[in-house]
Amino acid sequence: MTSGTDWGTRAAGQRRSSGAESEIPRRQPAKIKALQQAVRLANLAVDKKNWGTARYALSRARALTDALPANVAVREREKLSAVRKRYAARNTPAAKNAKQAKATPAKRASGKKPAPKKSTAKSAAQQPKPAPVRDLGDRFLNRAALGYGSTDETKRPRTR
Repeated sequence: MTSGTDWGTRAAGQRRSSGAESEIPRRQPAKIKALQQAVRLANLAVDKKNWGTARYALSRARALTDALPANVAVREREKLSAVRKRYAARNTPAAKNAKQAKATPAKRASGKKPAPKKSTAKSAAQQPKPAPVRDLGDRFLNRAALGYGSTDETKRPRTR
């Protein structure tokens, strides 16, 4: 192991892995299943805006579709093209406008005015409730060990 002095040069020689380098199953049903998983993963990654995972899953799906005949897995290819469109639209002005529209809530359609807010001076004067005290059961301190004298059962008050 090194102390990290060569990390810069090592990282320069490494490339980001794409899904195309991973193994492709030999049998056709396994290829179709792997393609379905890759499309599902890409869809989830695009939903969560995890672009690196989406790129990996899309490149894996592309390698799998290239390994399959054109007339096989038509439904998966359609799903894959839909995910590709969503992935490609991630930095477009339309996507940014949609993000801004979500950030600013729409005004009310009716002419009603919102109810007046209560004054905050009264709520600021109220103190927050203290945290509830946990019941620790019957626990006794060894007062003799702490230097407070002896402990007798007769002096200790009963809690039950």
